[in-house]
Amino acid sequence: MKLYDTPLAPNPRRVRWFLAEKGVTDLEIVTLNLIAGEHKTPEYLAKAGLANVPALELDDGTVITESVAVCRYLESLYPEPNLFGRDAKETAIIEMWMRRGEMLVATPMMLGVRHTHPALAALEKQDPVIAEYNKQSALRACRILDRRLSESEWLGGPRFTVADIIAYIGIDFGRMIKLLPPEDLSHLGRWMAVMRDRPGAKAGMPQREPA
Repeated sequence: MKLYDTPLAPNPRRVRWFLAEKGVTDLEIVTLNLIAGEHKTPEYLAKAGLANVPALELDDGTVITESVAVCRYLESLYPEPNLFGRDAKETAIIEMWMRRGEMLVATPMMLGVRHTHPALAALEKQDPVIAEYNKQSALRACRILDRRLSESEWLGGPRFTVADIIAYIGIDFGRMIKLLPPEDLSHLGRWMAVMRDRPGAKAGMPQREPA
């Protein structure tokens, strides 16, 4: 299998972190430079269908895009440690917090960064109104996560799951524009410190975009 990856974007980082938690090292990694438009070439679009990264190319030529779909497929191949849920109730709760983390925090945070950071102007027609709206939306939603983490060690329940990966990477992406959660969110701060110390966090850290 081949994983089409890029260093700086948050969605590919989800898959890198997921692979690190699973201890998977046998995928071929193909690094794309988004600033140079390598995800928009006819060859890549013919594979992926959209100018999206990450993409997982299977041995039979099937290509899966969307980071959560890629992680679900990898979970089926590498079931341990389990990160999506072991029974119907746990799976549903993890899914609920994964979607909340993505829709309420990660997506607006990503849009805020994309419409603010000067280097990303090559990817986005930046609009300061869109940037500010999404940044404030993401920061407000951080309070929802803080309330959850006041009653649960992890977002999805008593153990680390994919919900934590998605929410944390979304929040951490804000560092590109020095956008940080409010300091009074102590439960979120506790969780973020623990997340930063996980080996998967270090393996999933973005590096400088290739020249």
